[in-house]
Amino acid sequence: MNLRVRFLLAMCIALGACSTPELLESRDGTVPPGLDLSGNWVLRDIPAAERHRISDAIRKTDGIDERALYGRPQTSQVRRRGHGSFKGGLVYVFLETGSALKITQTPHALFISFDRSVVEEFRFGENRIVSVGQIEAQRVTGWEGRELVVETLDKNGMKLIDKFRLLDGGNTLQRQITFRSRRLEEETILQEFDRAD
Repeated sequence: MNLRVRFLLAMCIALGACSTPELLESRDGTVPPGLDLSGNWVLRDIPAAERHRISDAIRKTDGIDERALYGRPQTSQVRRRGHGSFKGGLVYVFLETGSALKITQTPHALFISFDRSVVEEFRFGENRIVSVGQIEAQRVTGWEGRELVVETLDKNGMKLIDKFRLLDGGNTLQRQITFRSRRLEEETILQEFDRAD
């Protein structure tokens, strides 16, 4: 291999230009025996506080340098590029939240109604592209032990990991929401819901 090819290969690796994008692997679509997340669930914490915690987690992991967005440009190069060049993760648009959840589980999917306004469907074993408007992401859903795991990955490398499991003999639903940046920084929020039926 000549010196020029070696140099180009090294530059390509150093810049990450040759790296393949992350792809999510499919998960087990078989519901564990006797596990049913169905029911009406009420959030223990104050909804406004939860929204604030989620907003903070998104801000810390979306990959956008807020100083660059809201600060004064320091160089003519930044000034020429403008704000359009600051691209971050958008996977958070796929997150639905609510203080009252109604969950219906079938052998093949989970349906969650958030505050009686939005219904989200998670098909067990799915590995597909989901979209909100023009924003697309890869989604996989399946079981990891007795926990339902939903992973959503956008094209900029930001990942949303949503996990649901039962605690206290089935009287508590725990939801773990994790935002992961392209640089693998993570922010996790734990929510607990009490059974209301």
